[in-house]
Amino acid sequence: MTFLRRLAVWQCLRVLRPYVPAPEFSVADTVLRLKAERQLWTPLCTLSRRLHSESLSSEATEVELNKREGGDTGIAEVVMCRQHARNSLGKVFVRQMRELVSTLHHDSTVRVVVFRSTVPRVFCAGADLKERAQMANAEAEHFVHGLRSLMSAIAMLPMPTIAAVDGYALGGGLELALACDLRTAAFTAQMGLIETTRGLLPGAGGSQRLPRVVGFAVAKEMIFTGQQLGGERALQLGLVNRAVEQNSDGDAAYTEALGLAREILPQGPIAVRLAKEAMNRGIEVDIASGMAIEGMCYARVIPTRDRQEGMAAFIEKRPPQYIGE
Repeated sequence: MTFLRRLAVWQCLRVLRPYVPAPEFSVADTVLRLKAERQLWTPLCTLSRRLHSESLSSEATEVELNKREGGDTGIAEVVMCRQHARNSLGKVFVRQMRELVSTLHHDSTVRVVVFRSTVPRVFCAGADLKERAQMANAEAEHFVHGLRSLMSAIAMLPMPTIAAVDGYALGGGLELALACDLRTAAFTAQMGLIETTRGLLPGAGGSQRLPRVVGFAVAKEMIFTGQQLGGERALQLGLVNRAVEQNSDGDAAYTEALGLAREILPQGPIAVRLAKEAMNRGIEVDIASGMAIEGMCYARVIPTRDRQEGMAAFIEKRPPQYIGE
């Protein structure tokens, strides 16, 4: 019996009787077997890659990047547009968001990022409970771990980030907003970490970031009760930086966020990035260590062309033209 025939017979017997021992093969037979397996698996792997690629290319866009132009060059918008599911944090949504955040992290041309929604009356509704209900415990734990790392990636973006909350930001939706540096909200917005009403606790950074923003007592009350806050109350507590009356288009918070981004845009981009780094790193340590971090960041801005431009513009009484170098 030839090698290939013996191999085929053995493979068939394995289906019927899994414990059939493999026939003895010579070294030459083994080489032939490896070649045969390679000839079988190479086209299958190619087909698998092609199908995966086609699947990705055909899936709906749930998060997209919009780089503004003209006088707003340097402002990027992360646009959440999962219309049918109110921007809930599903697998595709999270993966697309992670890819955009990774792209932004390495883009030195972007000076400010605005996170916004095009879904009416919704910023981000939090977890996709229908999708989550289909997950086994281990899969759900793995997914939440990935969600937590996504929020950390947003928080670690080197440029300032602004969340424009024009509607509901609940659970993971508020955690996404908390991962941003600044927040604007419409008076009609509703914000809250409501996980305890579902028998859970915030799992994507909310239990850590909310106390750092509003203080421990307020954060504990919000999380223990699962209460939701409107834009005005959120402003009073310091949860958002600016709150405005909602407009007829339903995008007042976005308009306010864009105005805030335009205030940041003309400032020295290297100085702004290093100021963010100094504050974010310094708040986690004692003040002496924080002062040392500030000193290191300050030393990095001294040799830049932007610092020289800032001094020259001041002396010459003209607006500075920063280039990010």
